[in-house]
Amino acid sequence: MTAAAPELTTAPPREADSGHLRLDALTKRFTGRSGTVTAVDSVSLDVEPGEFITLLGPSGCGKTTTLRMVAGFEDSSSGSILLDGKAIDAMPPQRRPMAMVFQSYALFPHLTVAENIAYGMRLQRRSRDDIATSMRMAVTSMNLVGLEDRSPHELSGGQQQRVALARALVVQPKVLLFDEPLSNLDAKLRDAMRAEIRRIQKMFGITSIYVTHDQDEAMSMSDRIVVMNKGRVEQAATPGEIYARPASVFVADFIGRANFLEAVPEQVGGGRATVTVLGRQLTVAAHPKVSADAAAYLMVRPETVSLSAVIDGGTGIGAVLRSTFHGATIDYEVETTAGTVTVTEPGVDPREALAEGTNVDVTLDQDRAYLLTRD
Repeated sequence: MTAAAPELTTAPPREADSGHLRLDALTKRFTGRSGTVTAVDSVSLDVEPGEFITLLGPSGCGKTTTLRMVAGFEDSSSGSILLDGKAIDAMPPQRRPMAMVFQSYALFPHLTVAENIAYGMRLQRRSRDDIATSMRMAVTSMNLVGLEDRSPHELSGGQQQRVALARALVVQPKVLLFDEPLSNLDAKLRDAMRAEIRRIQKMFGITSIYVTHDQDEAMSMSDRIVVMNKGRVEQAATPGEIYARPASVFVADFIGRANFLEAVPEQVGGGRATVTVLGRQLTVAAHPKVSADAAAYLMVRPETVSLSAVIDGGTGIGAVLRSTFHGATIDYEVETTAGTVTVTEPGVDPREALAEGTNVDVTLDQDRAYLLTRD
């Protein structure tokens, strides 16, 4: 009987500052019968060594095409890709010091777990001892101990995805690429794998580019999120910045939920503006392009709005159209003079929720509102 591999809590040392990826005006055009379509339009991005970047956006926004150009599976029409200061545009995929984890796992069905993990190392002609050491570390860190001799069809979806991740890690890439790797998993397993991927990525310190259309995935895993739309980068920032200070109405609407209330700023200065919304004057943070007397939208997240029932025959600011109980939270739709406002409050006993038709006062948290120009 062989002894179980010792638990490994650290990754092999990596070369300092290795994995600095830079995209410089990267562009991809496809030409067909109907003409030329620009799938990726002059995307520039600087990814620091060890950083976890997520490309996020709707279908057709260019995120997957961008990833494929980085991997070498697509040629760029113009622009350049630099890794540690050296252009790699002309380098074929197999020579780029990168590894990709696919949506479909892409495991070899005729090989065991151990053979799948070792496949890339054997192509690199690494020594038997080196392969064995890397194998032990990968199997242990990915919680695959005892599964080494199984075939892929004998594994669960989460186990197959961990094998795919282990196979990518053992070749010691400078950059790790993820192409919607969790979309085939159920919701509960997806949550667990998010945490697992992020833990492993931090442990190994590998520069990572992750593609998804799932906002929760991007928010929970990323150092920075790159929101793309129509082939362009709308905003590249931390999850907190993206959520609280979106660069555009598109970003604000795509990330999470938001109310957009029409407003005309009365005064603007020092990154703040004064507006009157729902009968109250508020001083709020403002996008740099907001100007006085120009039509704008006040972005208000549902959880930053509070309601209070109006008693003694008062009319209030609005009326509850409907309420939806979610357990931890309750959502309200409130009809106001500024349109329908969505409100999220902590869950209460559903019998204590505000009834439909209840007249309410609506209070906005001005410290968490953000004024945007109209796109």
